[in-house]
Amino acid sequence: MTGAAVAHTVMQIQQSHSVLTPGSPETRLIDRLWNAMYFTSVVVFLLVVVALLWAVFRRRTAEASAAAAAPATSPERERRLTTAVGVATGLTVLILFGFLVSDISAGRQLTKNPGDQALQIRVTGHQWWWEVQYRDSIAQNWVTTANEIHIPAGRPVVLELRSTDVIHSFWPPSLSQKRDLIPGDANSLWFQADTPGVYRGQCLEYCGLQHAKMGFLVLADAPADFATWLAGQRDTARTPTDSVTRRGQEVFLASSCVMCHAIGGTPAGSRIGPDLTHLASRQTIAAGTLPNTRGNLAGWILNPQAIKPGTRMPPNQFSPDDLQALLTYLETLK
Repeated sequence: MTGAAVAHTVMQIQQSHSVLTPGSPETRLIDRLWNAMYFTSVVVFLLVVVALLWAVFRRRTAEASAAAAAPATSPERERRLTTAVGVATGLTVLILFGFLVSDISAGRQLTKNPGDQALQIRVTGHQWWWEVQYRDSIAQNWVTTANEIHIPAGRPVVLELRSTDVIHSFWPPSLSQKRDLIPGDANSLWFQADTPGVYRGQCLEYCGLQHAKMGFLVLADAPADFATWLAGQRDTARTPTDSVTRRGQEVFLASSCVMCHAIGGTPAGSRIGPDLTHLASRQTIAAGTLPNTRGNLAGWILNPQAIKPGTRMPPNQFSPDDLQALLTYLETLK
């Protein structure tokens, strides 16, 4: 990616990584409920403050007035106070009951069945990255990627959420509420992006040393663009056509990289780490930690522990020529 493209992507992500910028029917529903509770709380707070100030200054005025000769606890005053407290209590009950009904209604909307037209995606949490699978009745059409979830804008998406190690929590704040990923159990979540865009998400359950660097991107594409992307992801990696790229593939296959990563169309088939078949098409590396540039990729390959201490990827030692050839090969994996 060019510097301008990276800057534009970062700006888009910053604009869409907030609960205050809802980008789906689900988050708009939550936003409306939150706004109603917030503004009602503000009004109630102001009324309480006004009533308190009124009571303080009224008492001082009455004490200073010669006309305040009536007993402070006259029956008429007691009745007025009792009526005021009763009205305030009744309004409080009505407000809380209204919010209870609204909350239950919102919960039903968020958990309803989105229908058969929803796209099915499996998301698996690992320490500390996300595996994303688009499944199909034909096994050859399965697509596996990492840390980026492409979806068609305007279409419901159902996520099957799993974990292989510890409890994680999936949360794209502009698109959906959060949902936990629990080892040994499958959870689910659905949402629908209103418009094309880039939405950032984050693991929201502390899951170890690099929990803060376990991010992901949801890329909502126009339906036609999504279909094109999905078809491209089903292809295997390009066969090297020049000597440098061929050398880079040889370096990859002869190194410890094949012990953890898969590249379609090559002997590398391990599923311990992210699938690299279309690595160059992704906007970030290391689960959203760095933009996917040649320099960042080189630093990540040579010493990932300096960038993400505790990650399971070990340091790698390559000669300068082998590293450059490897980077050139990886940049062809689109």
